[in-house]
Amino acid sequence: MQQKPFRFLPTALPGIEAMQADSRLVFGRHMHLQFGLGVIERGAQKSASGRGIVESGPGDTITVNPGEVHDGMPLDERGRAWRMLYLEPALVAPLAAEVHPGPHGSAFEFHAPTMRDARLAAQVLALFDAATHRPNHSAAALHVEECLLRVLGGLLRPKGHQQSAASIARARTMMDDDPTAPWSLAQLADAASLSRYQLVRQFAQTTGLTPHAYLLQRRLQLARHLMGAGTPLADVAAASGFADQSHLTRLFTRSFGITPGAYVRTRG
Repeated sequence: MQQKPFRFLPTALPGIEAMQADSRLVFGRHMHLQFGLGVIERGAQKSASGRGIVESGPGDTITVNPGEVHDGMPLDERGRAWRMLYLEPALVAPLAAEVHPGPHGSAFEFHAPTMRDARLAAQVLALFDAATHRPNHSAAALHVEECLLRVLGGLLRPKGHQQSAASIARARTMMDDDPTAPWSLAQLADAASLSRYQLVRQFAQTTGLTPHAYLLQRRLQLARHLMGAGTPLADVAAASGFADQSHLTRLFTRSFGITPGAYVRTRG
């Protein structure tokens, strides 16, 4: 039987999503709402994000921060294999506060997109195994928390003082709170107290996406959530703000490398 290119595994702790992947697919610019943390096991890839263009090979640890726009492509026709964990910010925030006590609130981030550190990679893989091996065991959650604290201690850093402008944050929050709404550029610019031109320019500088592209990404994230919750595919497009199922399928495949139907099957 041919191995599935993407496989999602049950985990021992709420707020953690685990994925194994082996693929030659190219991923367009997209984002996740979670912290992403993984290890390249075979092959190599190149990715670009707000933290620069990097290449990662076997044994490298890779990370992505919530809302960070990034892409990904293999360096050759053999593709690459990797294991990835996606951590909900609500899970990470209290642990980060224990790792880095101080007046940081929930403002933490992974400080580097890729790292070549054998000890760190071993810790990340140990966390993956703890989260996915016998997830229903009575002591599994305890083991996962221990591994997670160890990994976060080596990766998380308090964010720098340079934050997104408050005006851009207001427009962004409007779309975050209701991604299915038919927002107009005028509405978003008015909320940000900027001209439409200023909004488009400053929004792209801050997030790496135009307001329209950002809204589509938020709708894709909503669609993923609905699919993971068991919503019938026929209903997902309308419920997440897309014009029709073909529009959702086209954008979903461009961003995540698989169709919505294939995504649902990987979680089955």
